[in-house]
Amino acid sequence: MRDFDRPLNERGHRDAPMMAERLLEKKIPIELFVSSPAMRALTTAKYFHTAYGFKKSKLVEVPKLYHASVETFYEVVAGLDDEYKNVAIFSHNPGITYVVNSFRVAKVDDMPTCGVFGIHVETEHWKDFEQADKSFWLFDYPKLA
Repeated sequence: MRDFDRPLNERGHRDAPMMAERLLEKKIPIELFVSSPAMRALTTAKYFHTAYGFKKSKLVEVPKLYHASVETFYEVVAGLDDEYKNVAIFSHNPGITYVVNSFRVAKVDDMPTCGVFGIHVETEHWKDFEQADKSFWLFDYPKLA
């Protein structure tokens, strides 16, 4: 089976809804979910989208997030609609670890499976994201509980 088509394992089906609930408990507002179309990332994003409510949020697939480089992550974010203030991106390692470390707000050796890393960004426009000041918001993952 191609990596792209591999499904979530049992742990993933347990951890994704649990992590979505943790974000909801922390009152983390998410209006837009952006995901790689690869099966594991997209299934995880769907768990979060369901937890947040289909009517209150939107889910979009972005093919170039599959094994994306840091530059690709920044390109995807720069293209987001400014109507969305809180966005979650679902992708893959090692790219997600590289982009998290590119923010220079914390050092993450390896982004854990179903891990959540959040930053605050000082900008009104997603196109300015790369140069905008960023600050650490949160880092959580299933085994942290």
